[in-house]
Amino acid sequence: MSLNPLHTLEKQLYEVLSLHRGMRREAARGEILNCLDRVGIRQAAKRLTDYPHQLSGGERQRVMIAMALLTRPELLIADEPTTALDVSVQAQILQLLRELQGELNMGMLFITHNLSIVRKLAPSRGGNAKRSLCRAK
Repeated sequence: MSLNPLHTLEKQLYEVLSLHRGMRREAARGEILNCLDRVGIRQAAKRLTDYPHQLSGGERQRVMIAMALLTRPELLIADEPTTALDVSVQAQILQLLRELQGELNMGMLFITHNLSIVRKLAPSRGGNAKRSLCRAK
C-alpha cells in the first residue's frame, strides 16, 4: 500500500474498507475516524479532506498504519516504516507499532536496514537478540 497524492485521505481509507470489508461510505466514516485517532492523528475529522503532501512524514506513516489496520490483519508487514523520520518520530512510530501488536494480537514482519532499530525491536535475552530456529513438524 502507498498513499496516492491525487486523492484525499478519506477517499483512500474508504477504498480500503469498501474493498476489504464491503462497507458503505456512511458506516466507514466512523471507523476511519476511530482508526486515525488510534494511531495518533490529531483532529482526524478535519484531516480527512487533506492530501498526503499536507501531512508530515510521521503523519503519513500513521495514516499508512491506519490503512493497514482497517483490513484487520493477522500479520502486519512494516517495510521501512521509520525511514526518513527524525529520531523522536521514529521512536513514536516504533512504540505505536509495539502497542498495536500487543492490543490486536497481531504478528509483525518488520523490514529495515537500520540495525539500531532491529536491536530495539528484537526479542532479547540479557541484551542479546534471541535466536530461534523454525523447524518443520
